[in-house]
Amino acid sequence: MPEFDALRVEQALHLLAQSGHAMPPGAPGSAAWMQGLIDGLCELSSRDALTGLANRRSFESALGREIDRVARSGEPALLLLLDIDHFKRVNDTHGHAVGDLVIQSVADGLRETVRPMDLAARIGGEEFAVILPNCSPAFGQTVADRLRSRIEARPIPIGPSQTLGVTISVGGAYAPQWVRSTASLWTERADLQLYRAKAEGRNRTCLEPTPVSVVSPEEKGLLFGTSNFGEFLE
Repeated sequence: MPEFDALRVEQALHLLAQSGHAMPPGAPGSAAWMQGLIDGLCELSSRDALTGLANRRSFESALGREIDRVARSGEPALLLLLDIDHFKRVNDTHGHAVGDLVIQSVADGLRETVRPMDLAARIGGEEFAVILPNCSPAFGQTVADRLRSRIEARPIPIGPSQTLGVTISVGGAYAPQWVRSTASLWTERADLQLYRAKAEGRNRTCLEPTPVSVVSPEEKGLLFGTSNFGEFLE
């Protein structure tokens, strides 16, 4: 089968094996086996190598889908942005290997705390995000505080008899309901709250007091199909 031989299958299998992913089922070269190989590579490309959480590419795709869903259904959705406090100090004091342990521990804490329907992602060096569909504003602060508390309560073993404690700052914003917005606007609002959490002393959560009901000029343009809302009124 020349076509099959021309493919770099061994390299693909090596990538799956290196990541700990199961090998594709079925006879090598069969349709089921090739589909399993493709599925494995797709899964691998959507995951952060260090933590196993969704990577930034997967997060941005899910964020776009979620904001479209909220615009259509009107159901609430909360975006949380999380940042490890004083992470540079961890690397400078203990080295990058310990820094990796800290990142992995925070990822494990997120994975243990979020619901199956939520998406937790590592979107930067020490930066994480969680998309929470169908999260009512009545519970948003409680959810964010639970995530922060879980991380604070996790001692991280960094040596035979040494542990390290870390904290996170959390900022959150709700997607505007029934409004055609953009993922970047939603992220910017959550990022403002994260900045506020850090400015107010870190190891805290800051969420918008209520879901934003004021529509920005850019969102008005999206809603009415024009980049300049004033043109619509003229």
